Amino acid sequence: MYQLSVEQHFDAAHFLRGYQGKCEALHGHRFRVVVKVNAFKLDDIGMGYDFTKLKEQLGDVLLKLDHTCLNDVPPFDKINPSSENIASTIYGELQVSLAHSPVILSCVEVWESPQSGAAYIPD
Repeated sequence: MYQLSVEQHFDAAHFLRGYQGKCEALHGHRFRVVVKVNAFKLDDIGMGYDFTKLKEQLGDVLLKLDHTCLNDVPPFDKINPSSENIASTIYGELQVSLAHSPVILSCVEVWESPQSGAAYIPD
């Protein structure tokens, strides 16, 4: 098996409802997103999946989040825009766009700082 990764970022503001600390106030991040897919075989030219295509698919998802207040963007108007919830939401949207591809979505990581991030890996 091969694991392929792409990384992109988006800039957004958010606040955490019910959090007892400074993150309850509106603040912003440059969120770094890492997507990993598994390929079980290579195509005729030796690729598991085209990095360009995967970047485009991730970019389509992130476009909806970039330069927004995440709390105003569904589903984060109902659930907290924590790194964990952002990662699982991105995973769900990417899973749809990768449904008919030769790869399996493995993991979505969301980093809100160089030291703090969360990964969503389904059971």
